[in-house]
Amino acid sequence: MGLGIRRNTGVEQVVAERAPLIAADPPLEDFEALYRRTLPRIYAYTASVLRDRSAAEEVTAQVYERAYRKRRSYRPRRGTVDAWLFGIARNAALDELRRRKRVSPLVCEPGAGYARTDEEAEGALRRATVRAALTTLSPRERELIALKFHAGLSNTDLGRVLGVSESNAGTLLHRAISKL
Repeated sequence: MGLGIRRNTGVEQVVAERAPLIAADPPLEDFEALYRRTLPRIYAYTASVLRDRSAAEEVTAQVYERAYRKRRSYRPRRGTVDAWLFGIARNAALDELRRRKRVSPLVCEPGAGYARTDEEAEGALRRATVRAALTTLSPRERELIALKFHAGLSNTDLGRVLGVSESNAGTLLHRAISKL
């Protein structure tokens, strides 16, 4: 074969490396660390958008699969890693909603109706009140609330995810909260 390429034959010569999230010098964050840091917020966001825990789990898995495959497309000058990841989450959740062409009711946790203490009962009542109030909002307003409070995004990142300016994101969020 004369190409001068030597093939590794020993397993000990193969070194497993963690995949960096981005192709920058030095890598900002490895993918496992990103996953561990953002999983609860990504899941909370997708669950609030989809209002279906099972679908949220599937979409959350899709988010990380897409992010891993597209990790080299991240550009720091365009926003934070979190904004990039929540952009992927938003698109995946909207894809799922389009696929279903309907919004499912939020599924309560087993035993959610059985509070043991007054505090638990008050918390359950507060959550039910918030869920009922959220149904009065438009899908875009619910998404704003979810990105801000479930995802914990700043107004700058919120604007980047939604494709609007930071001030416009703040205005839209204020209107949604006032309506809520």
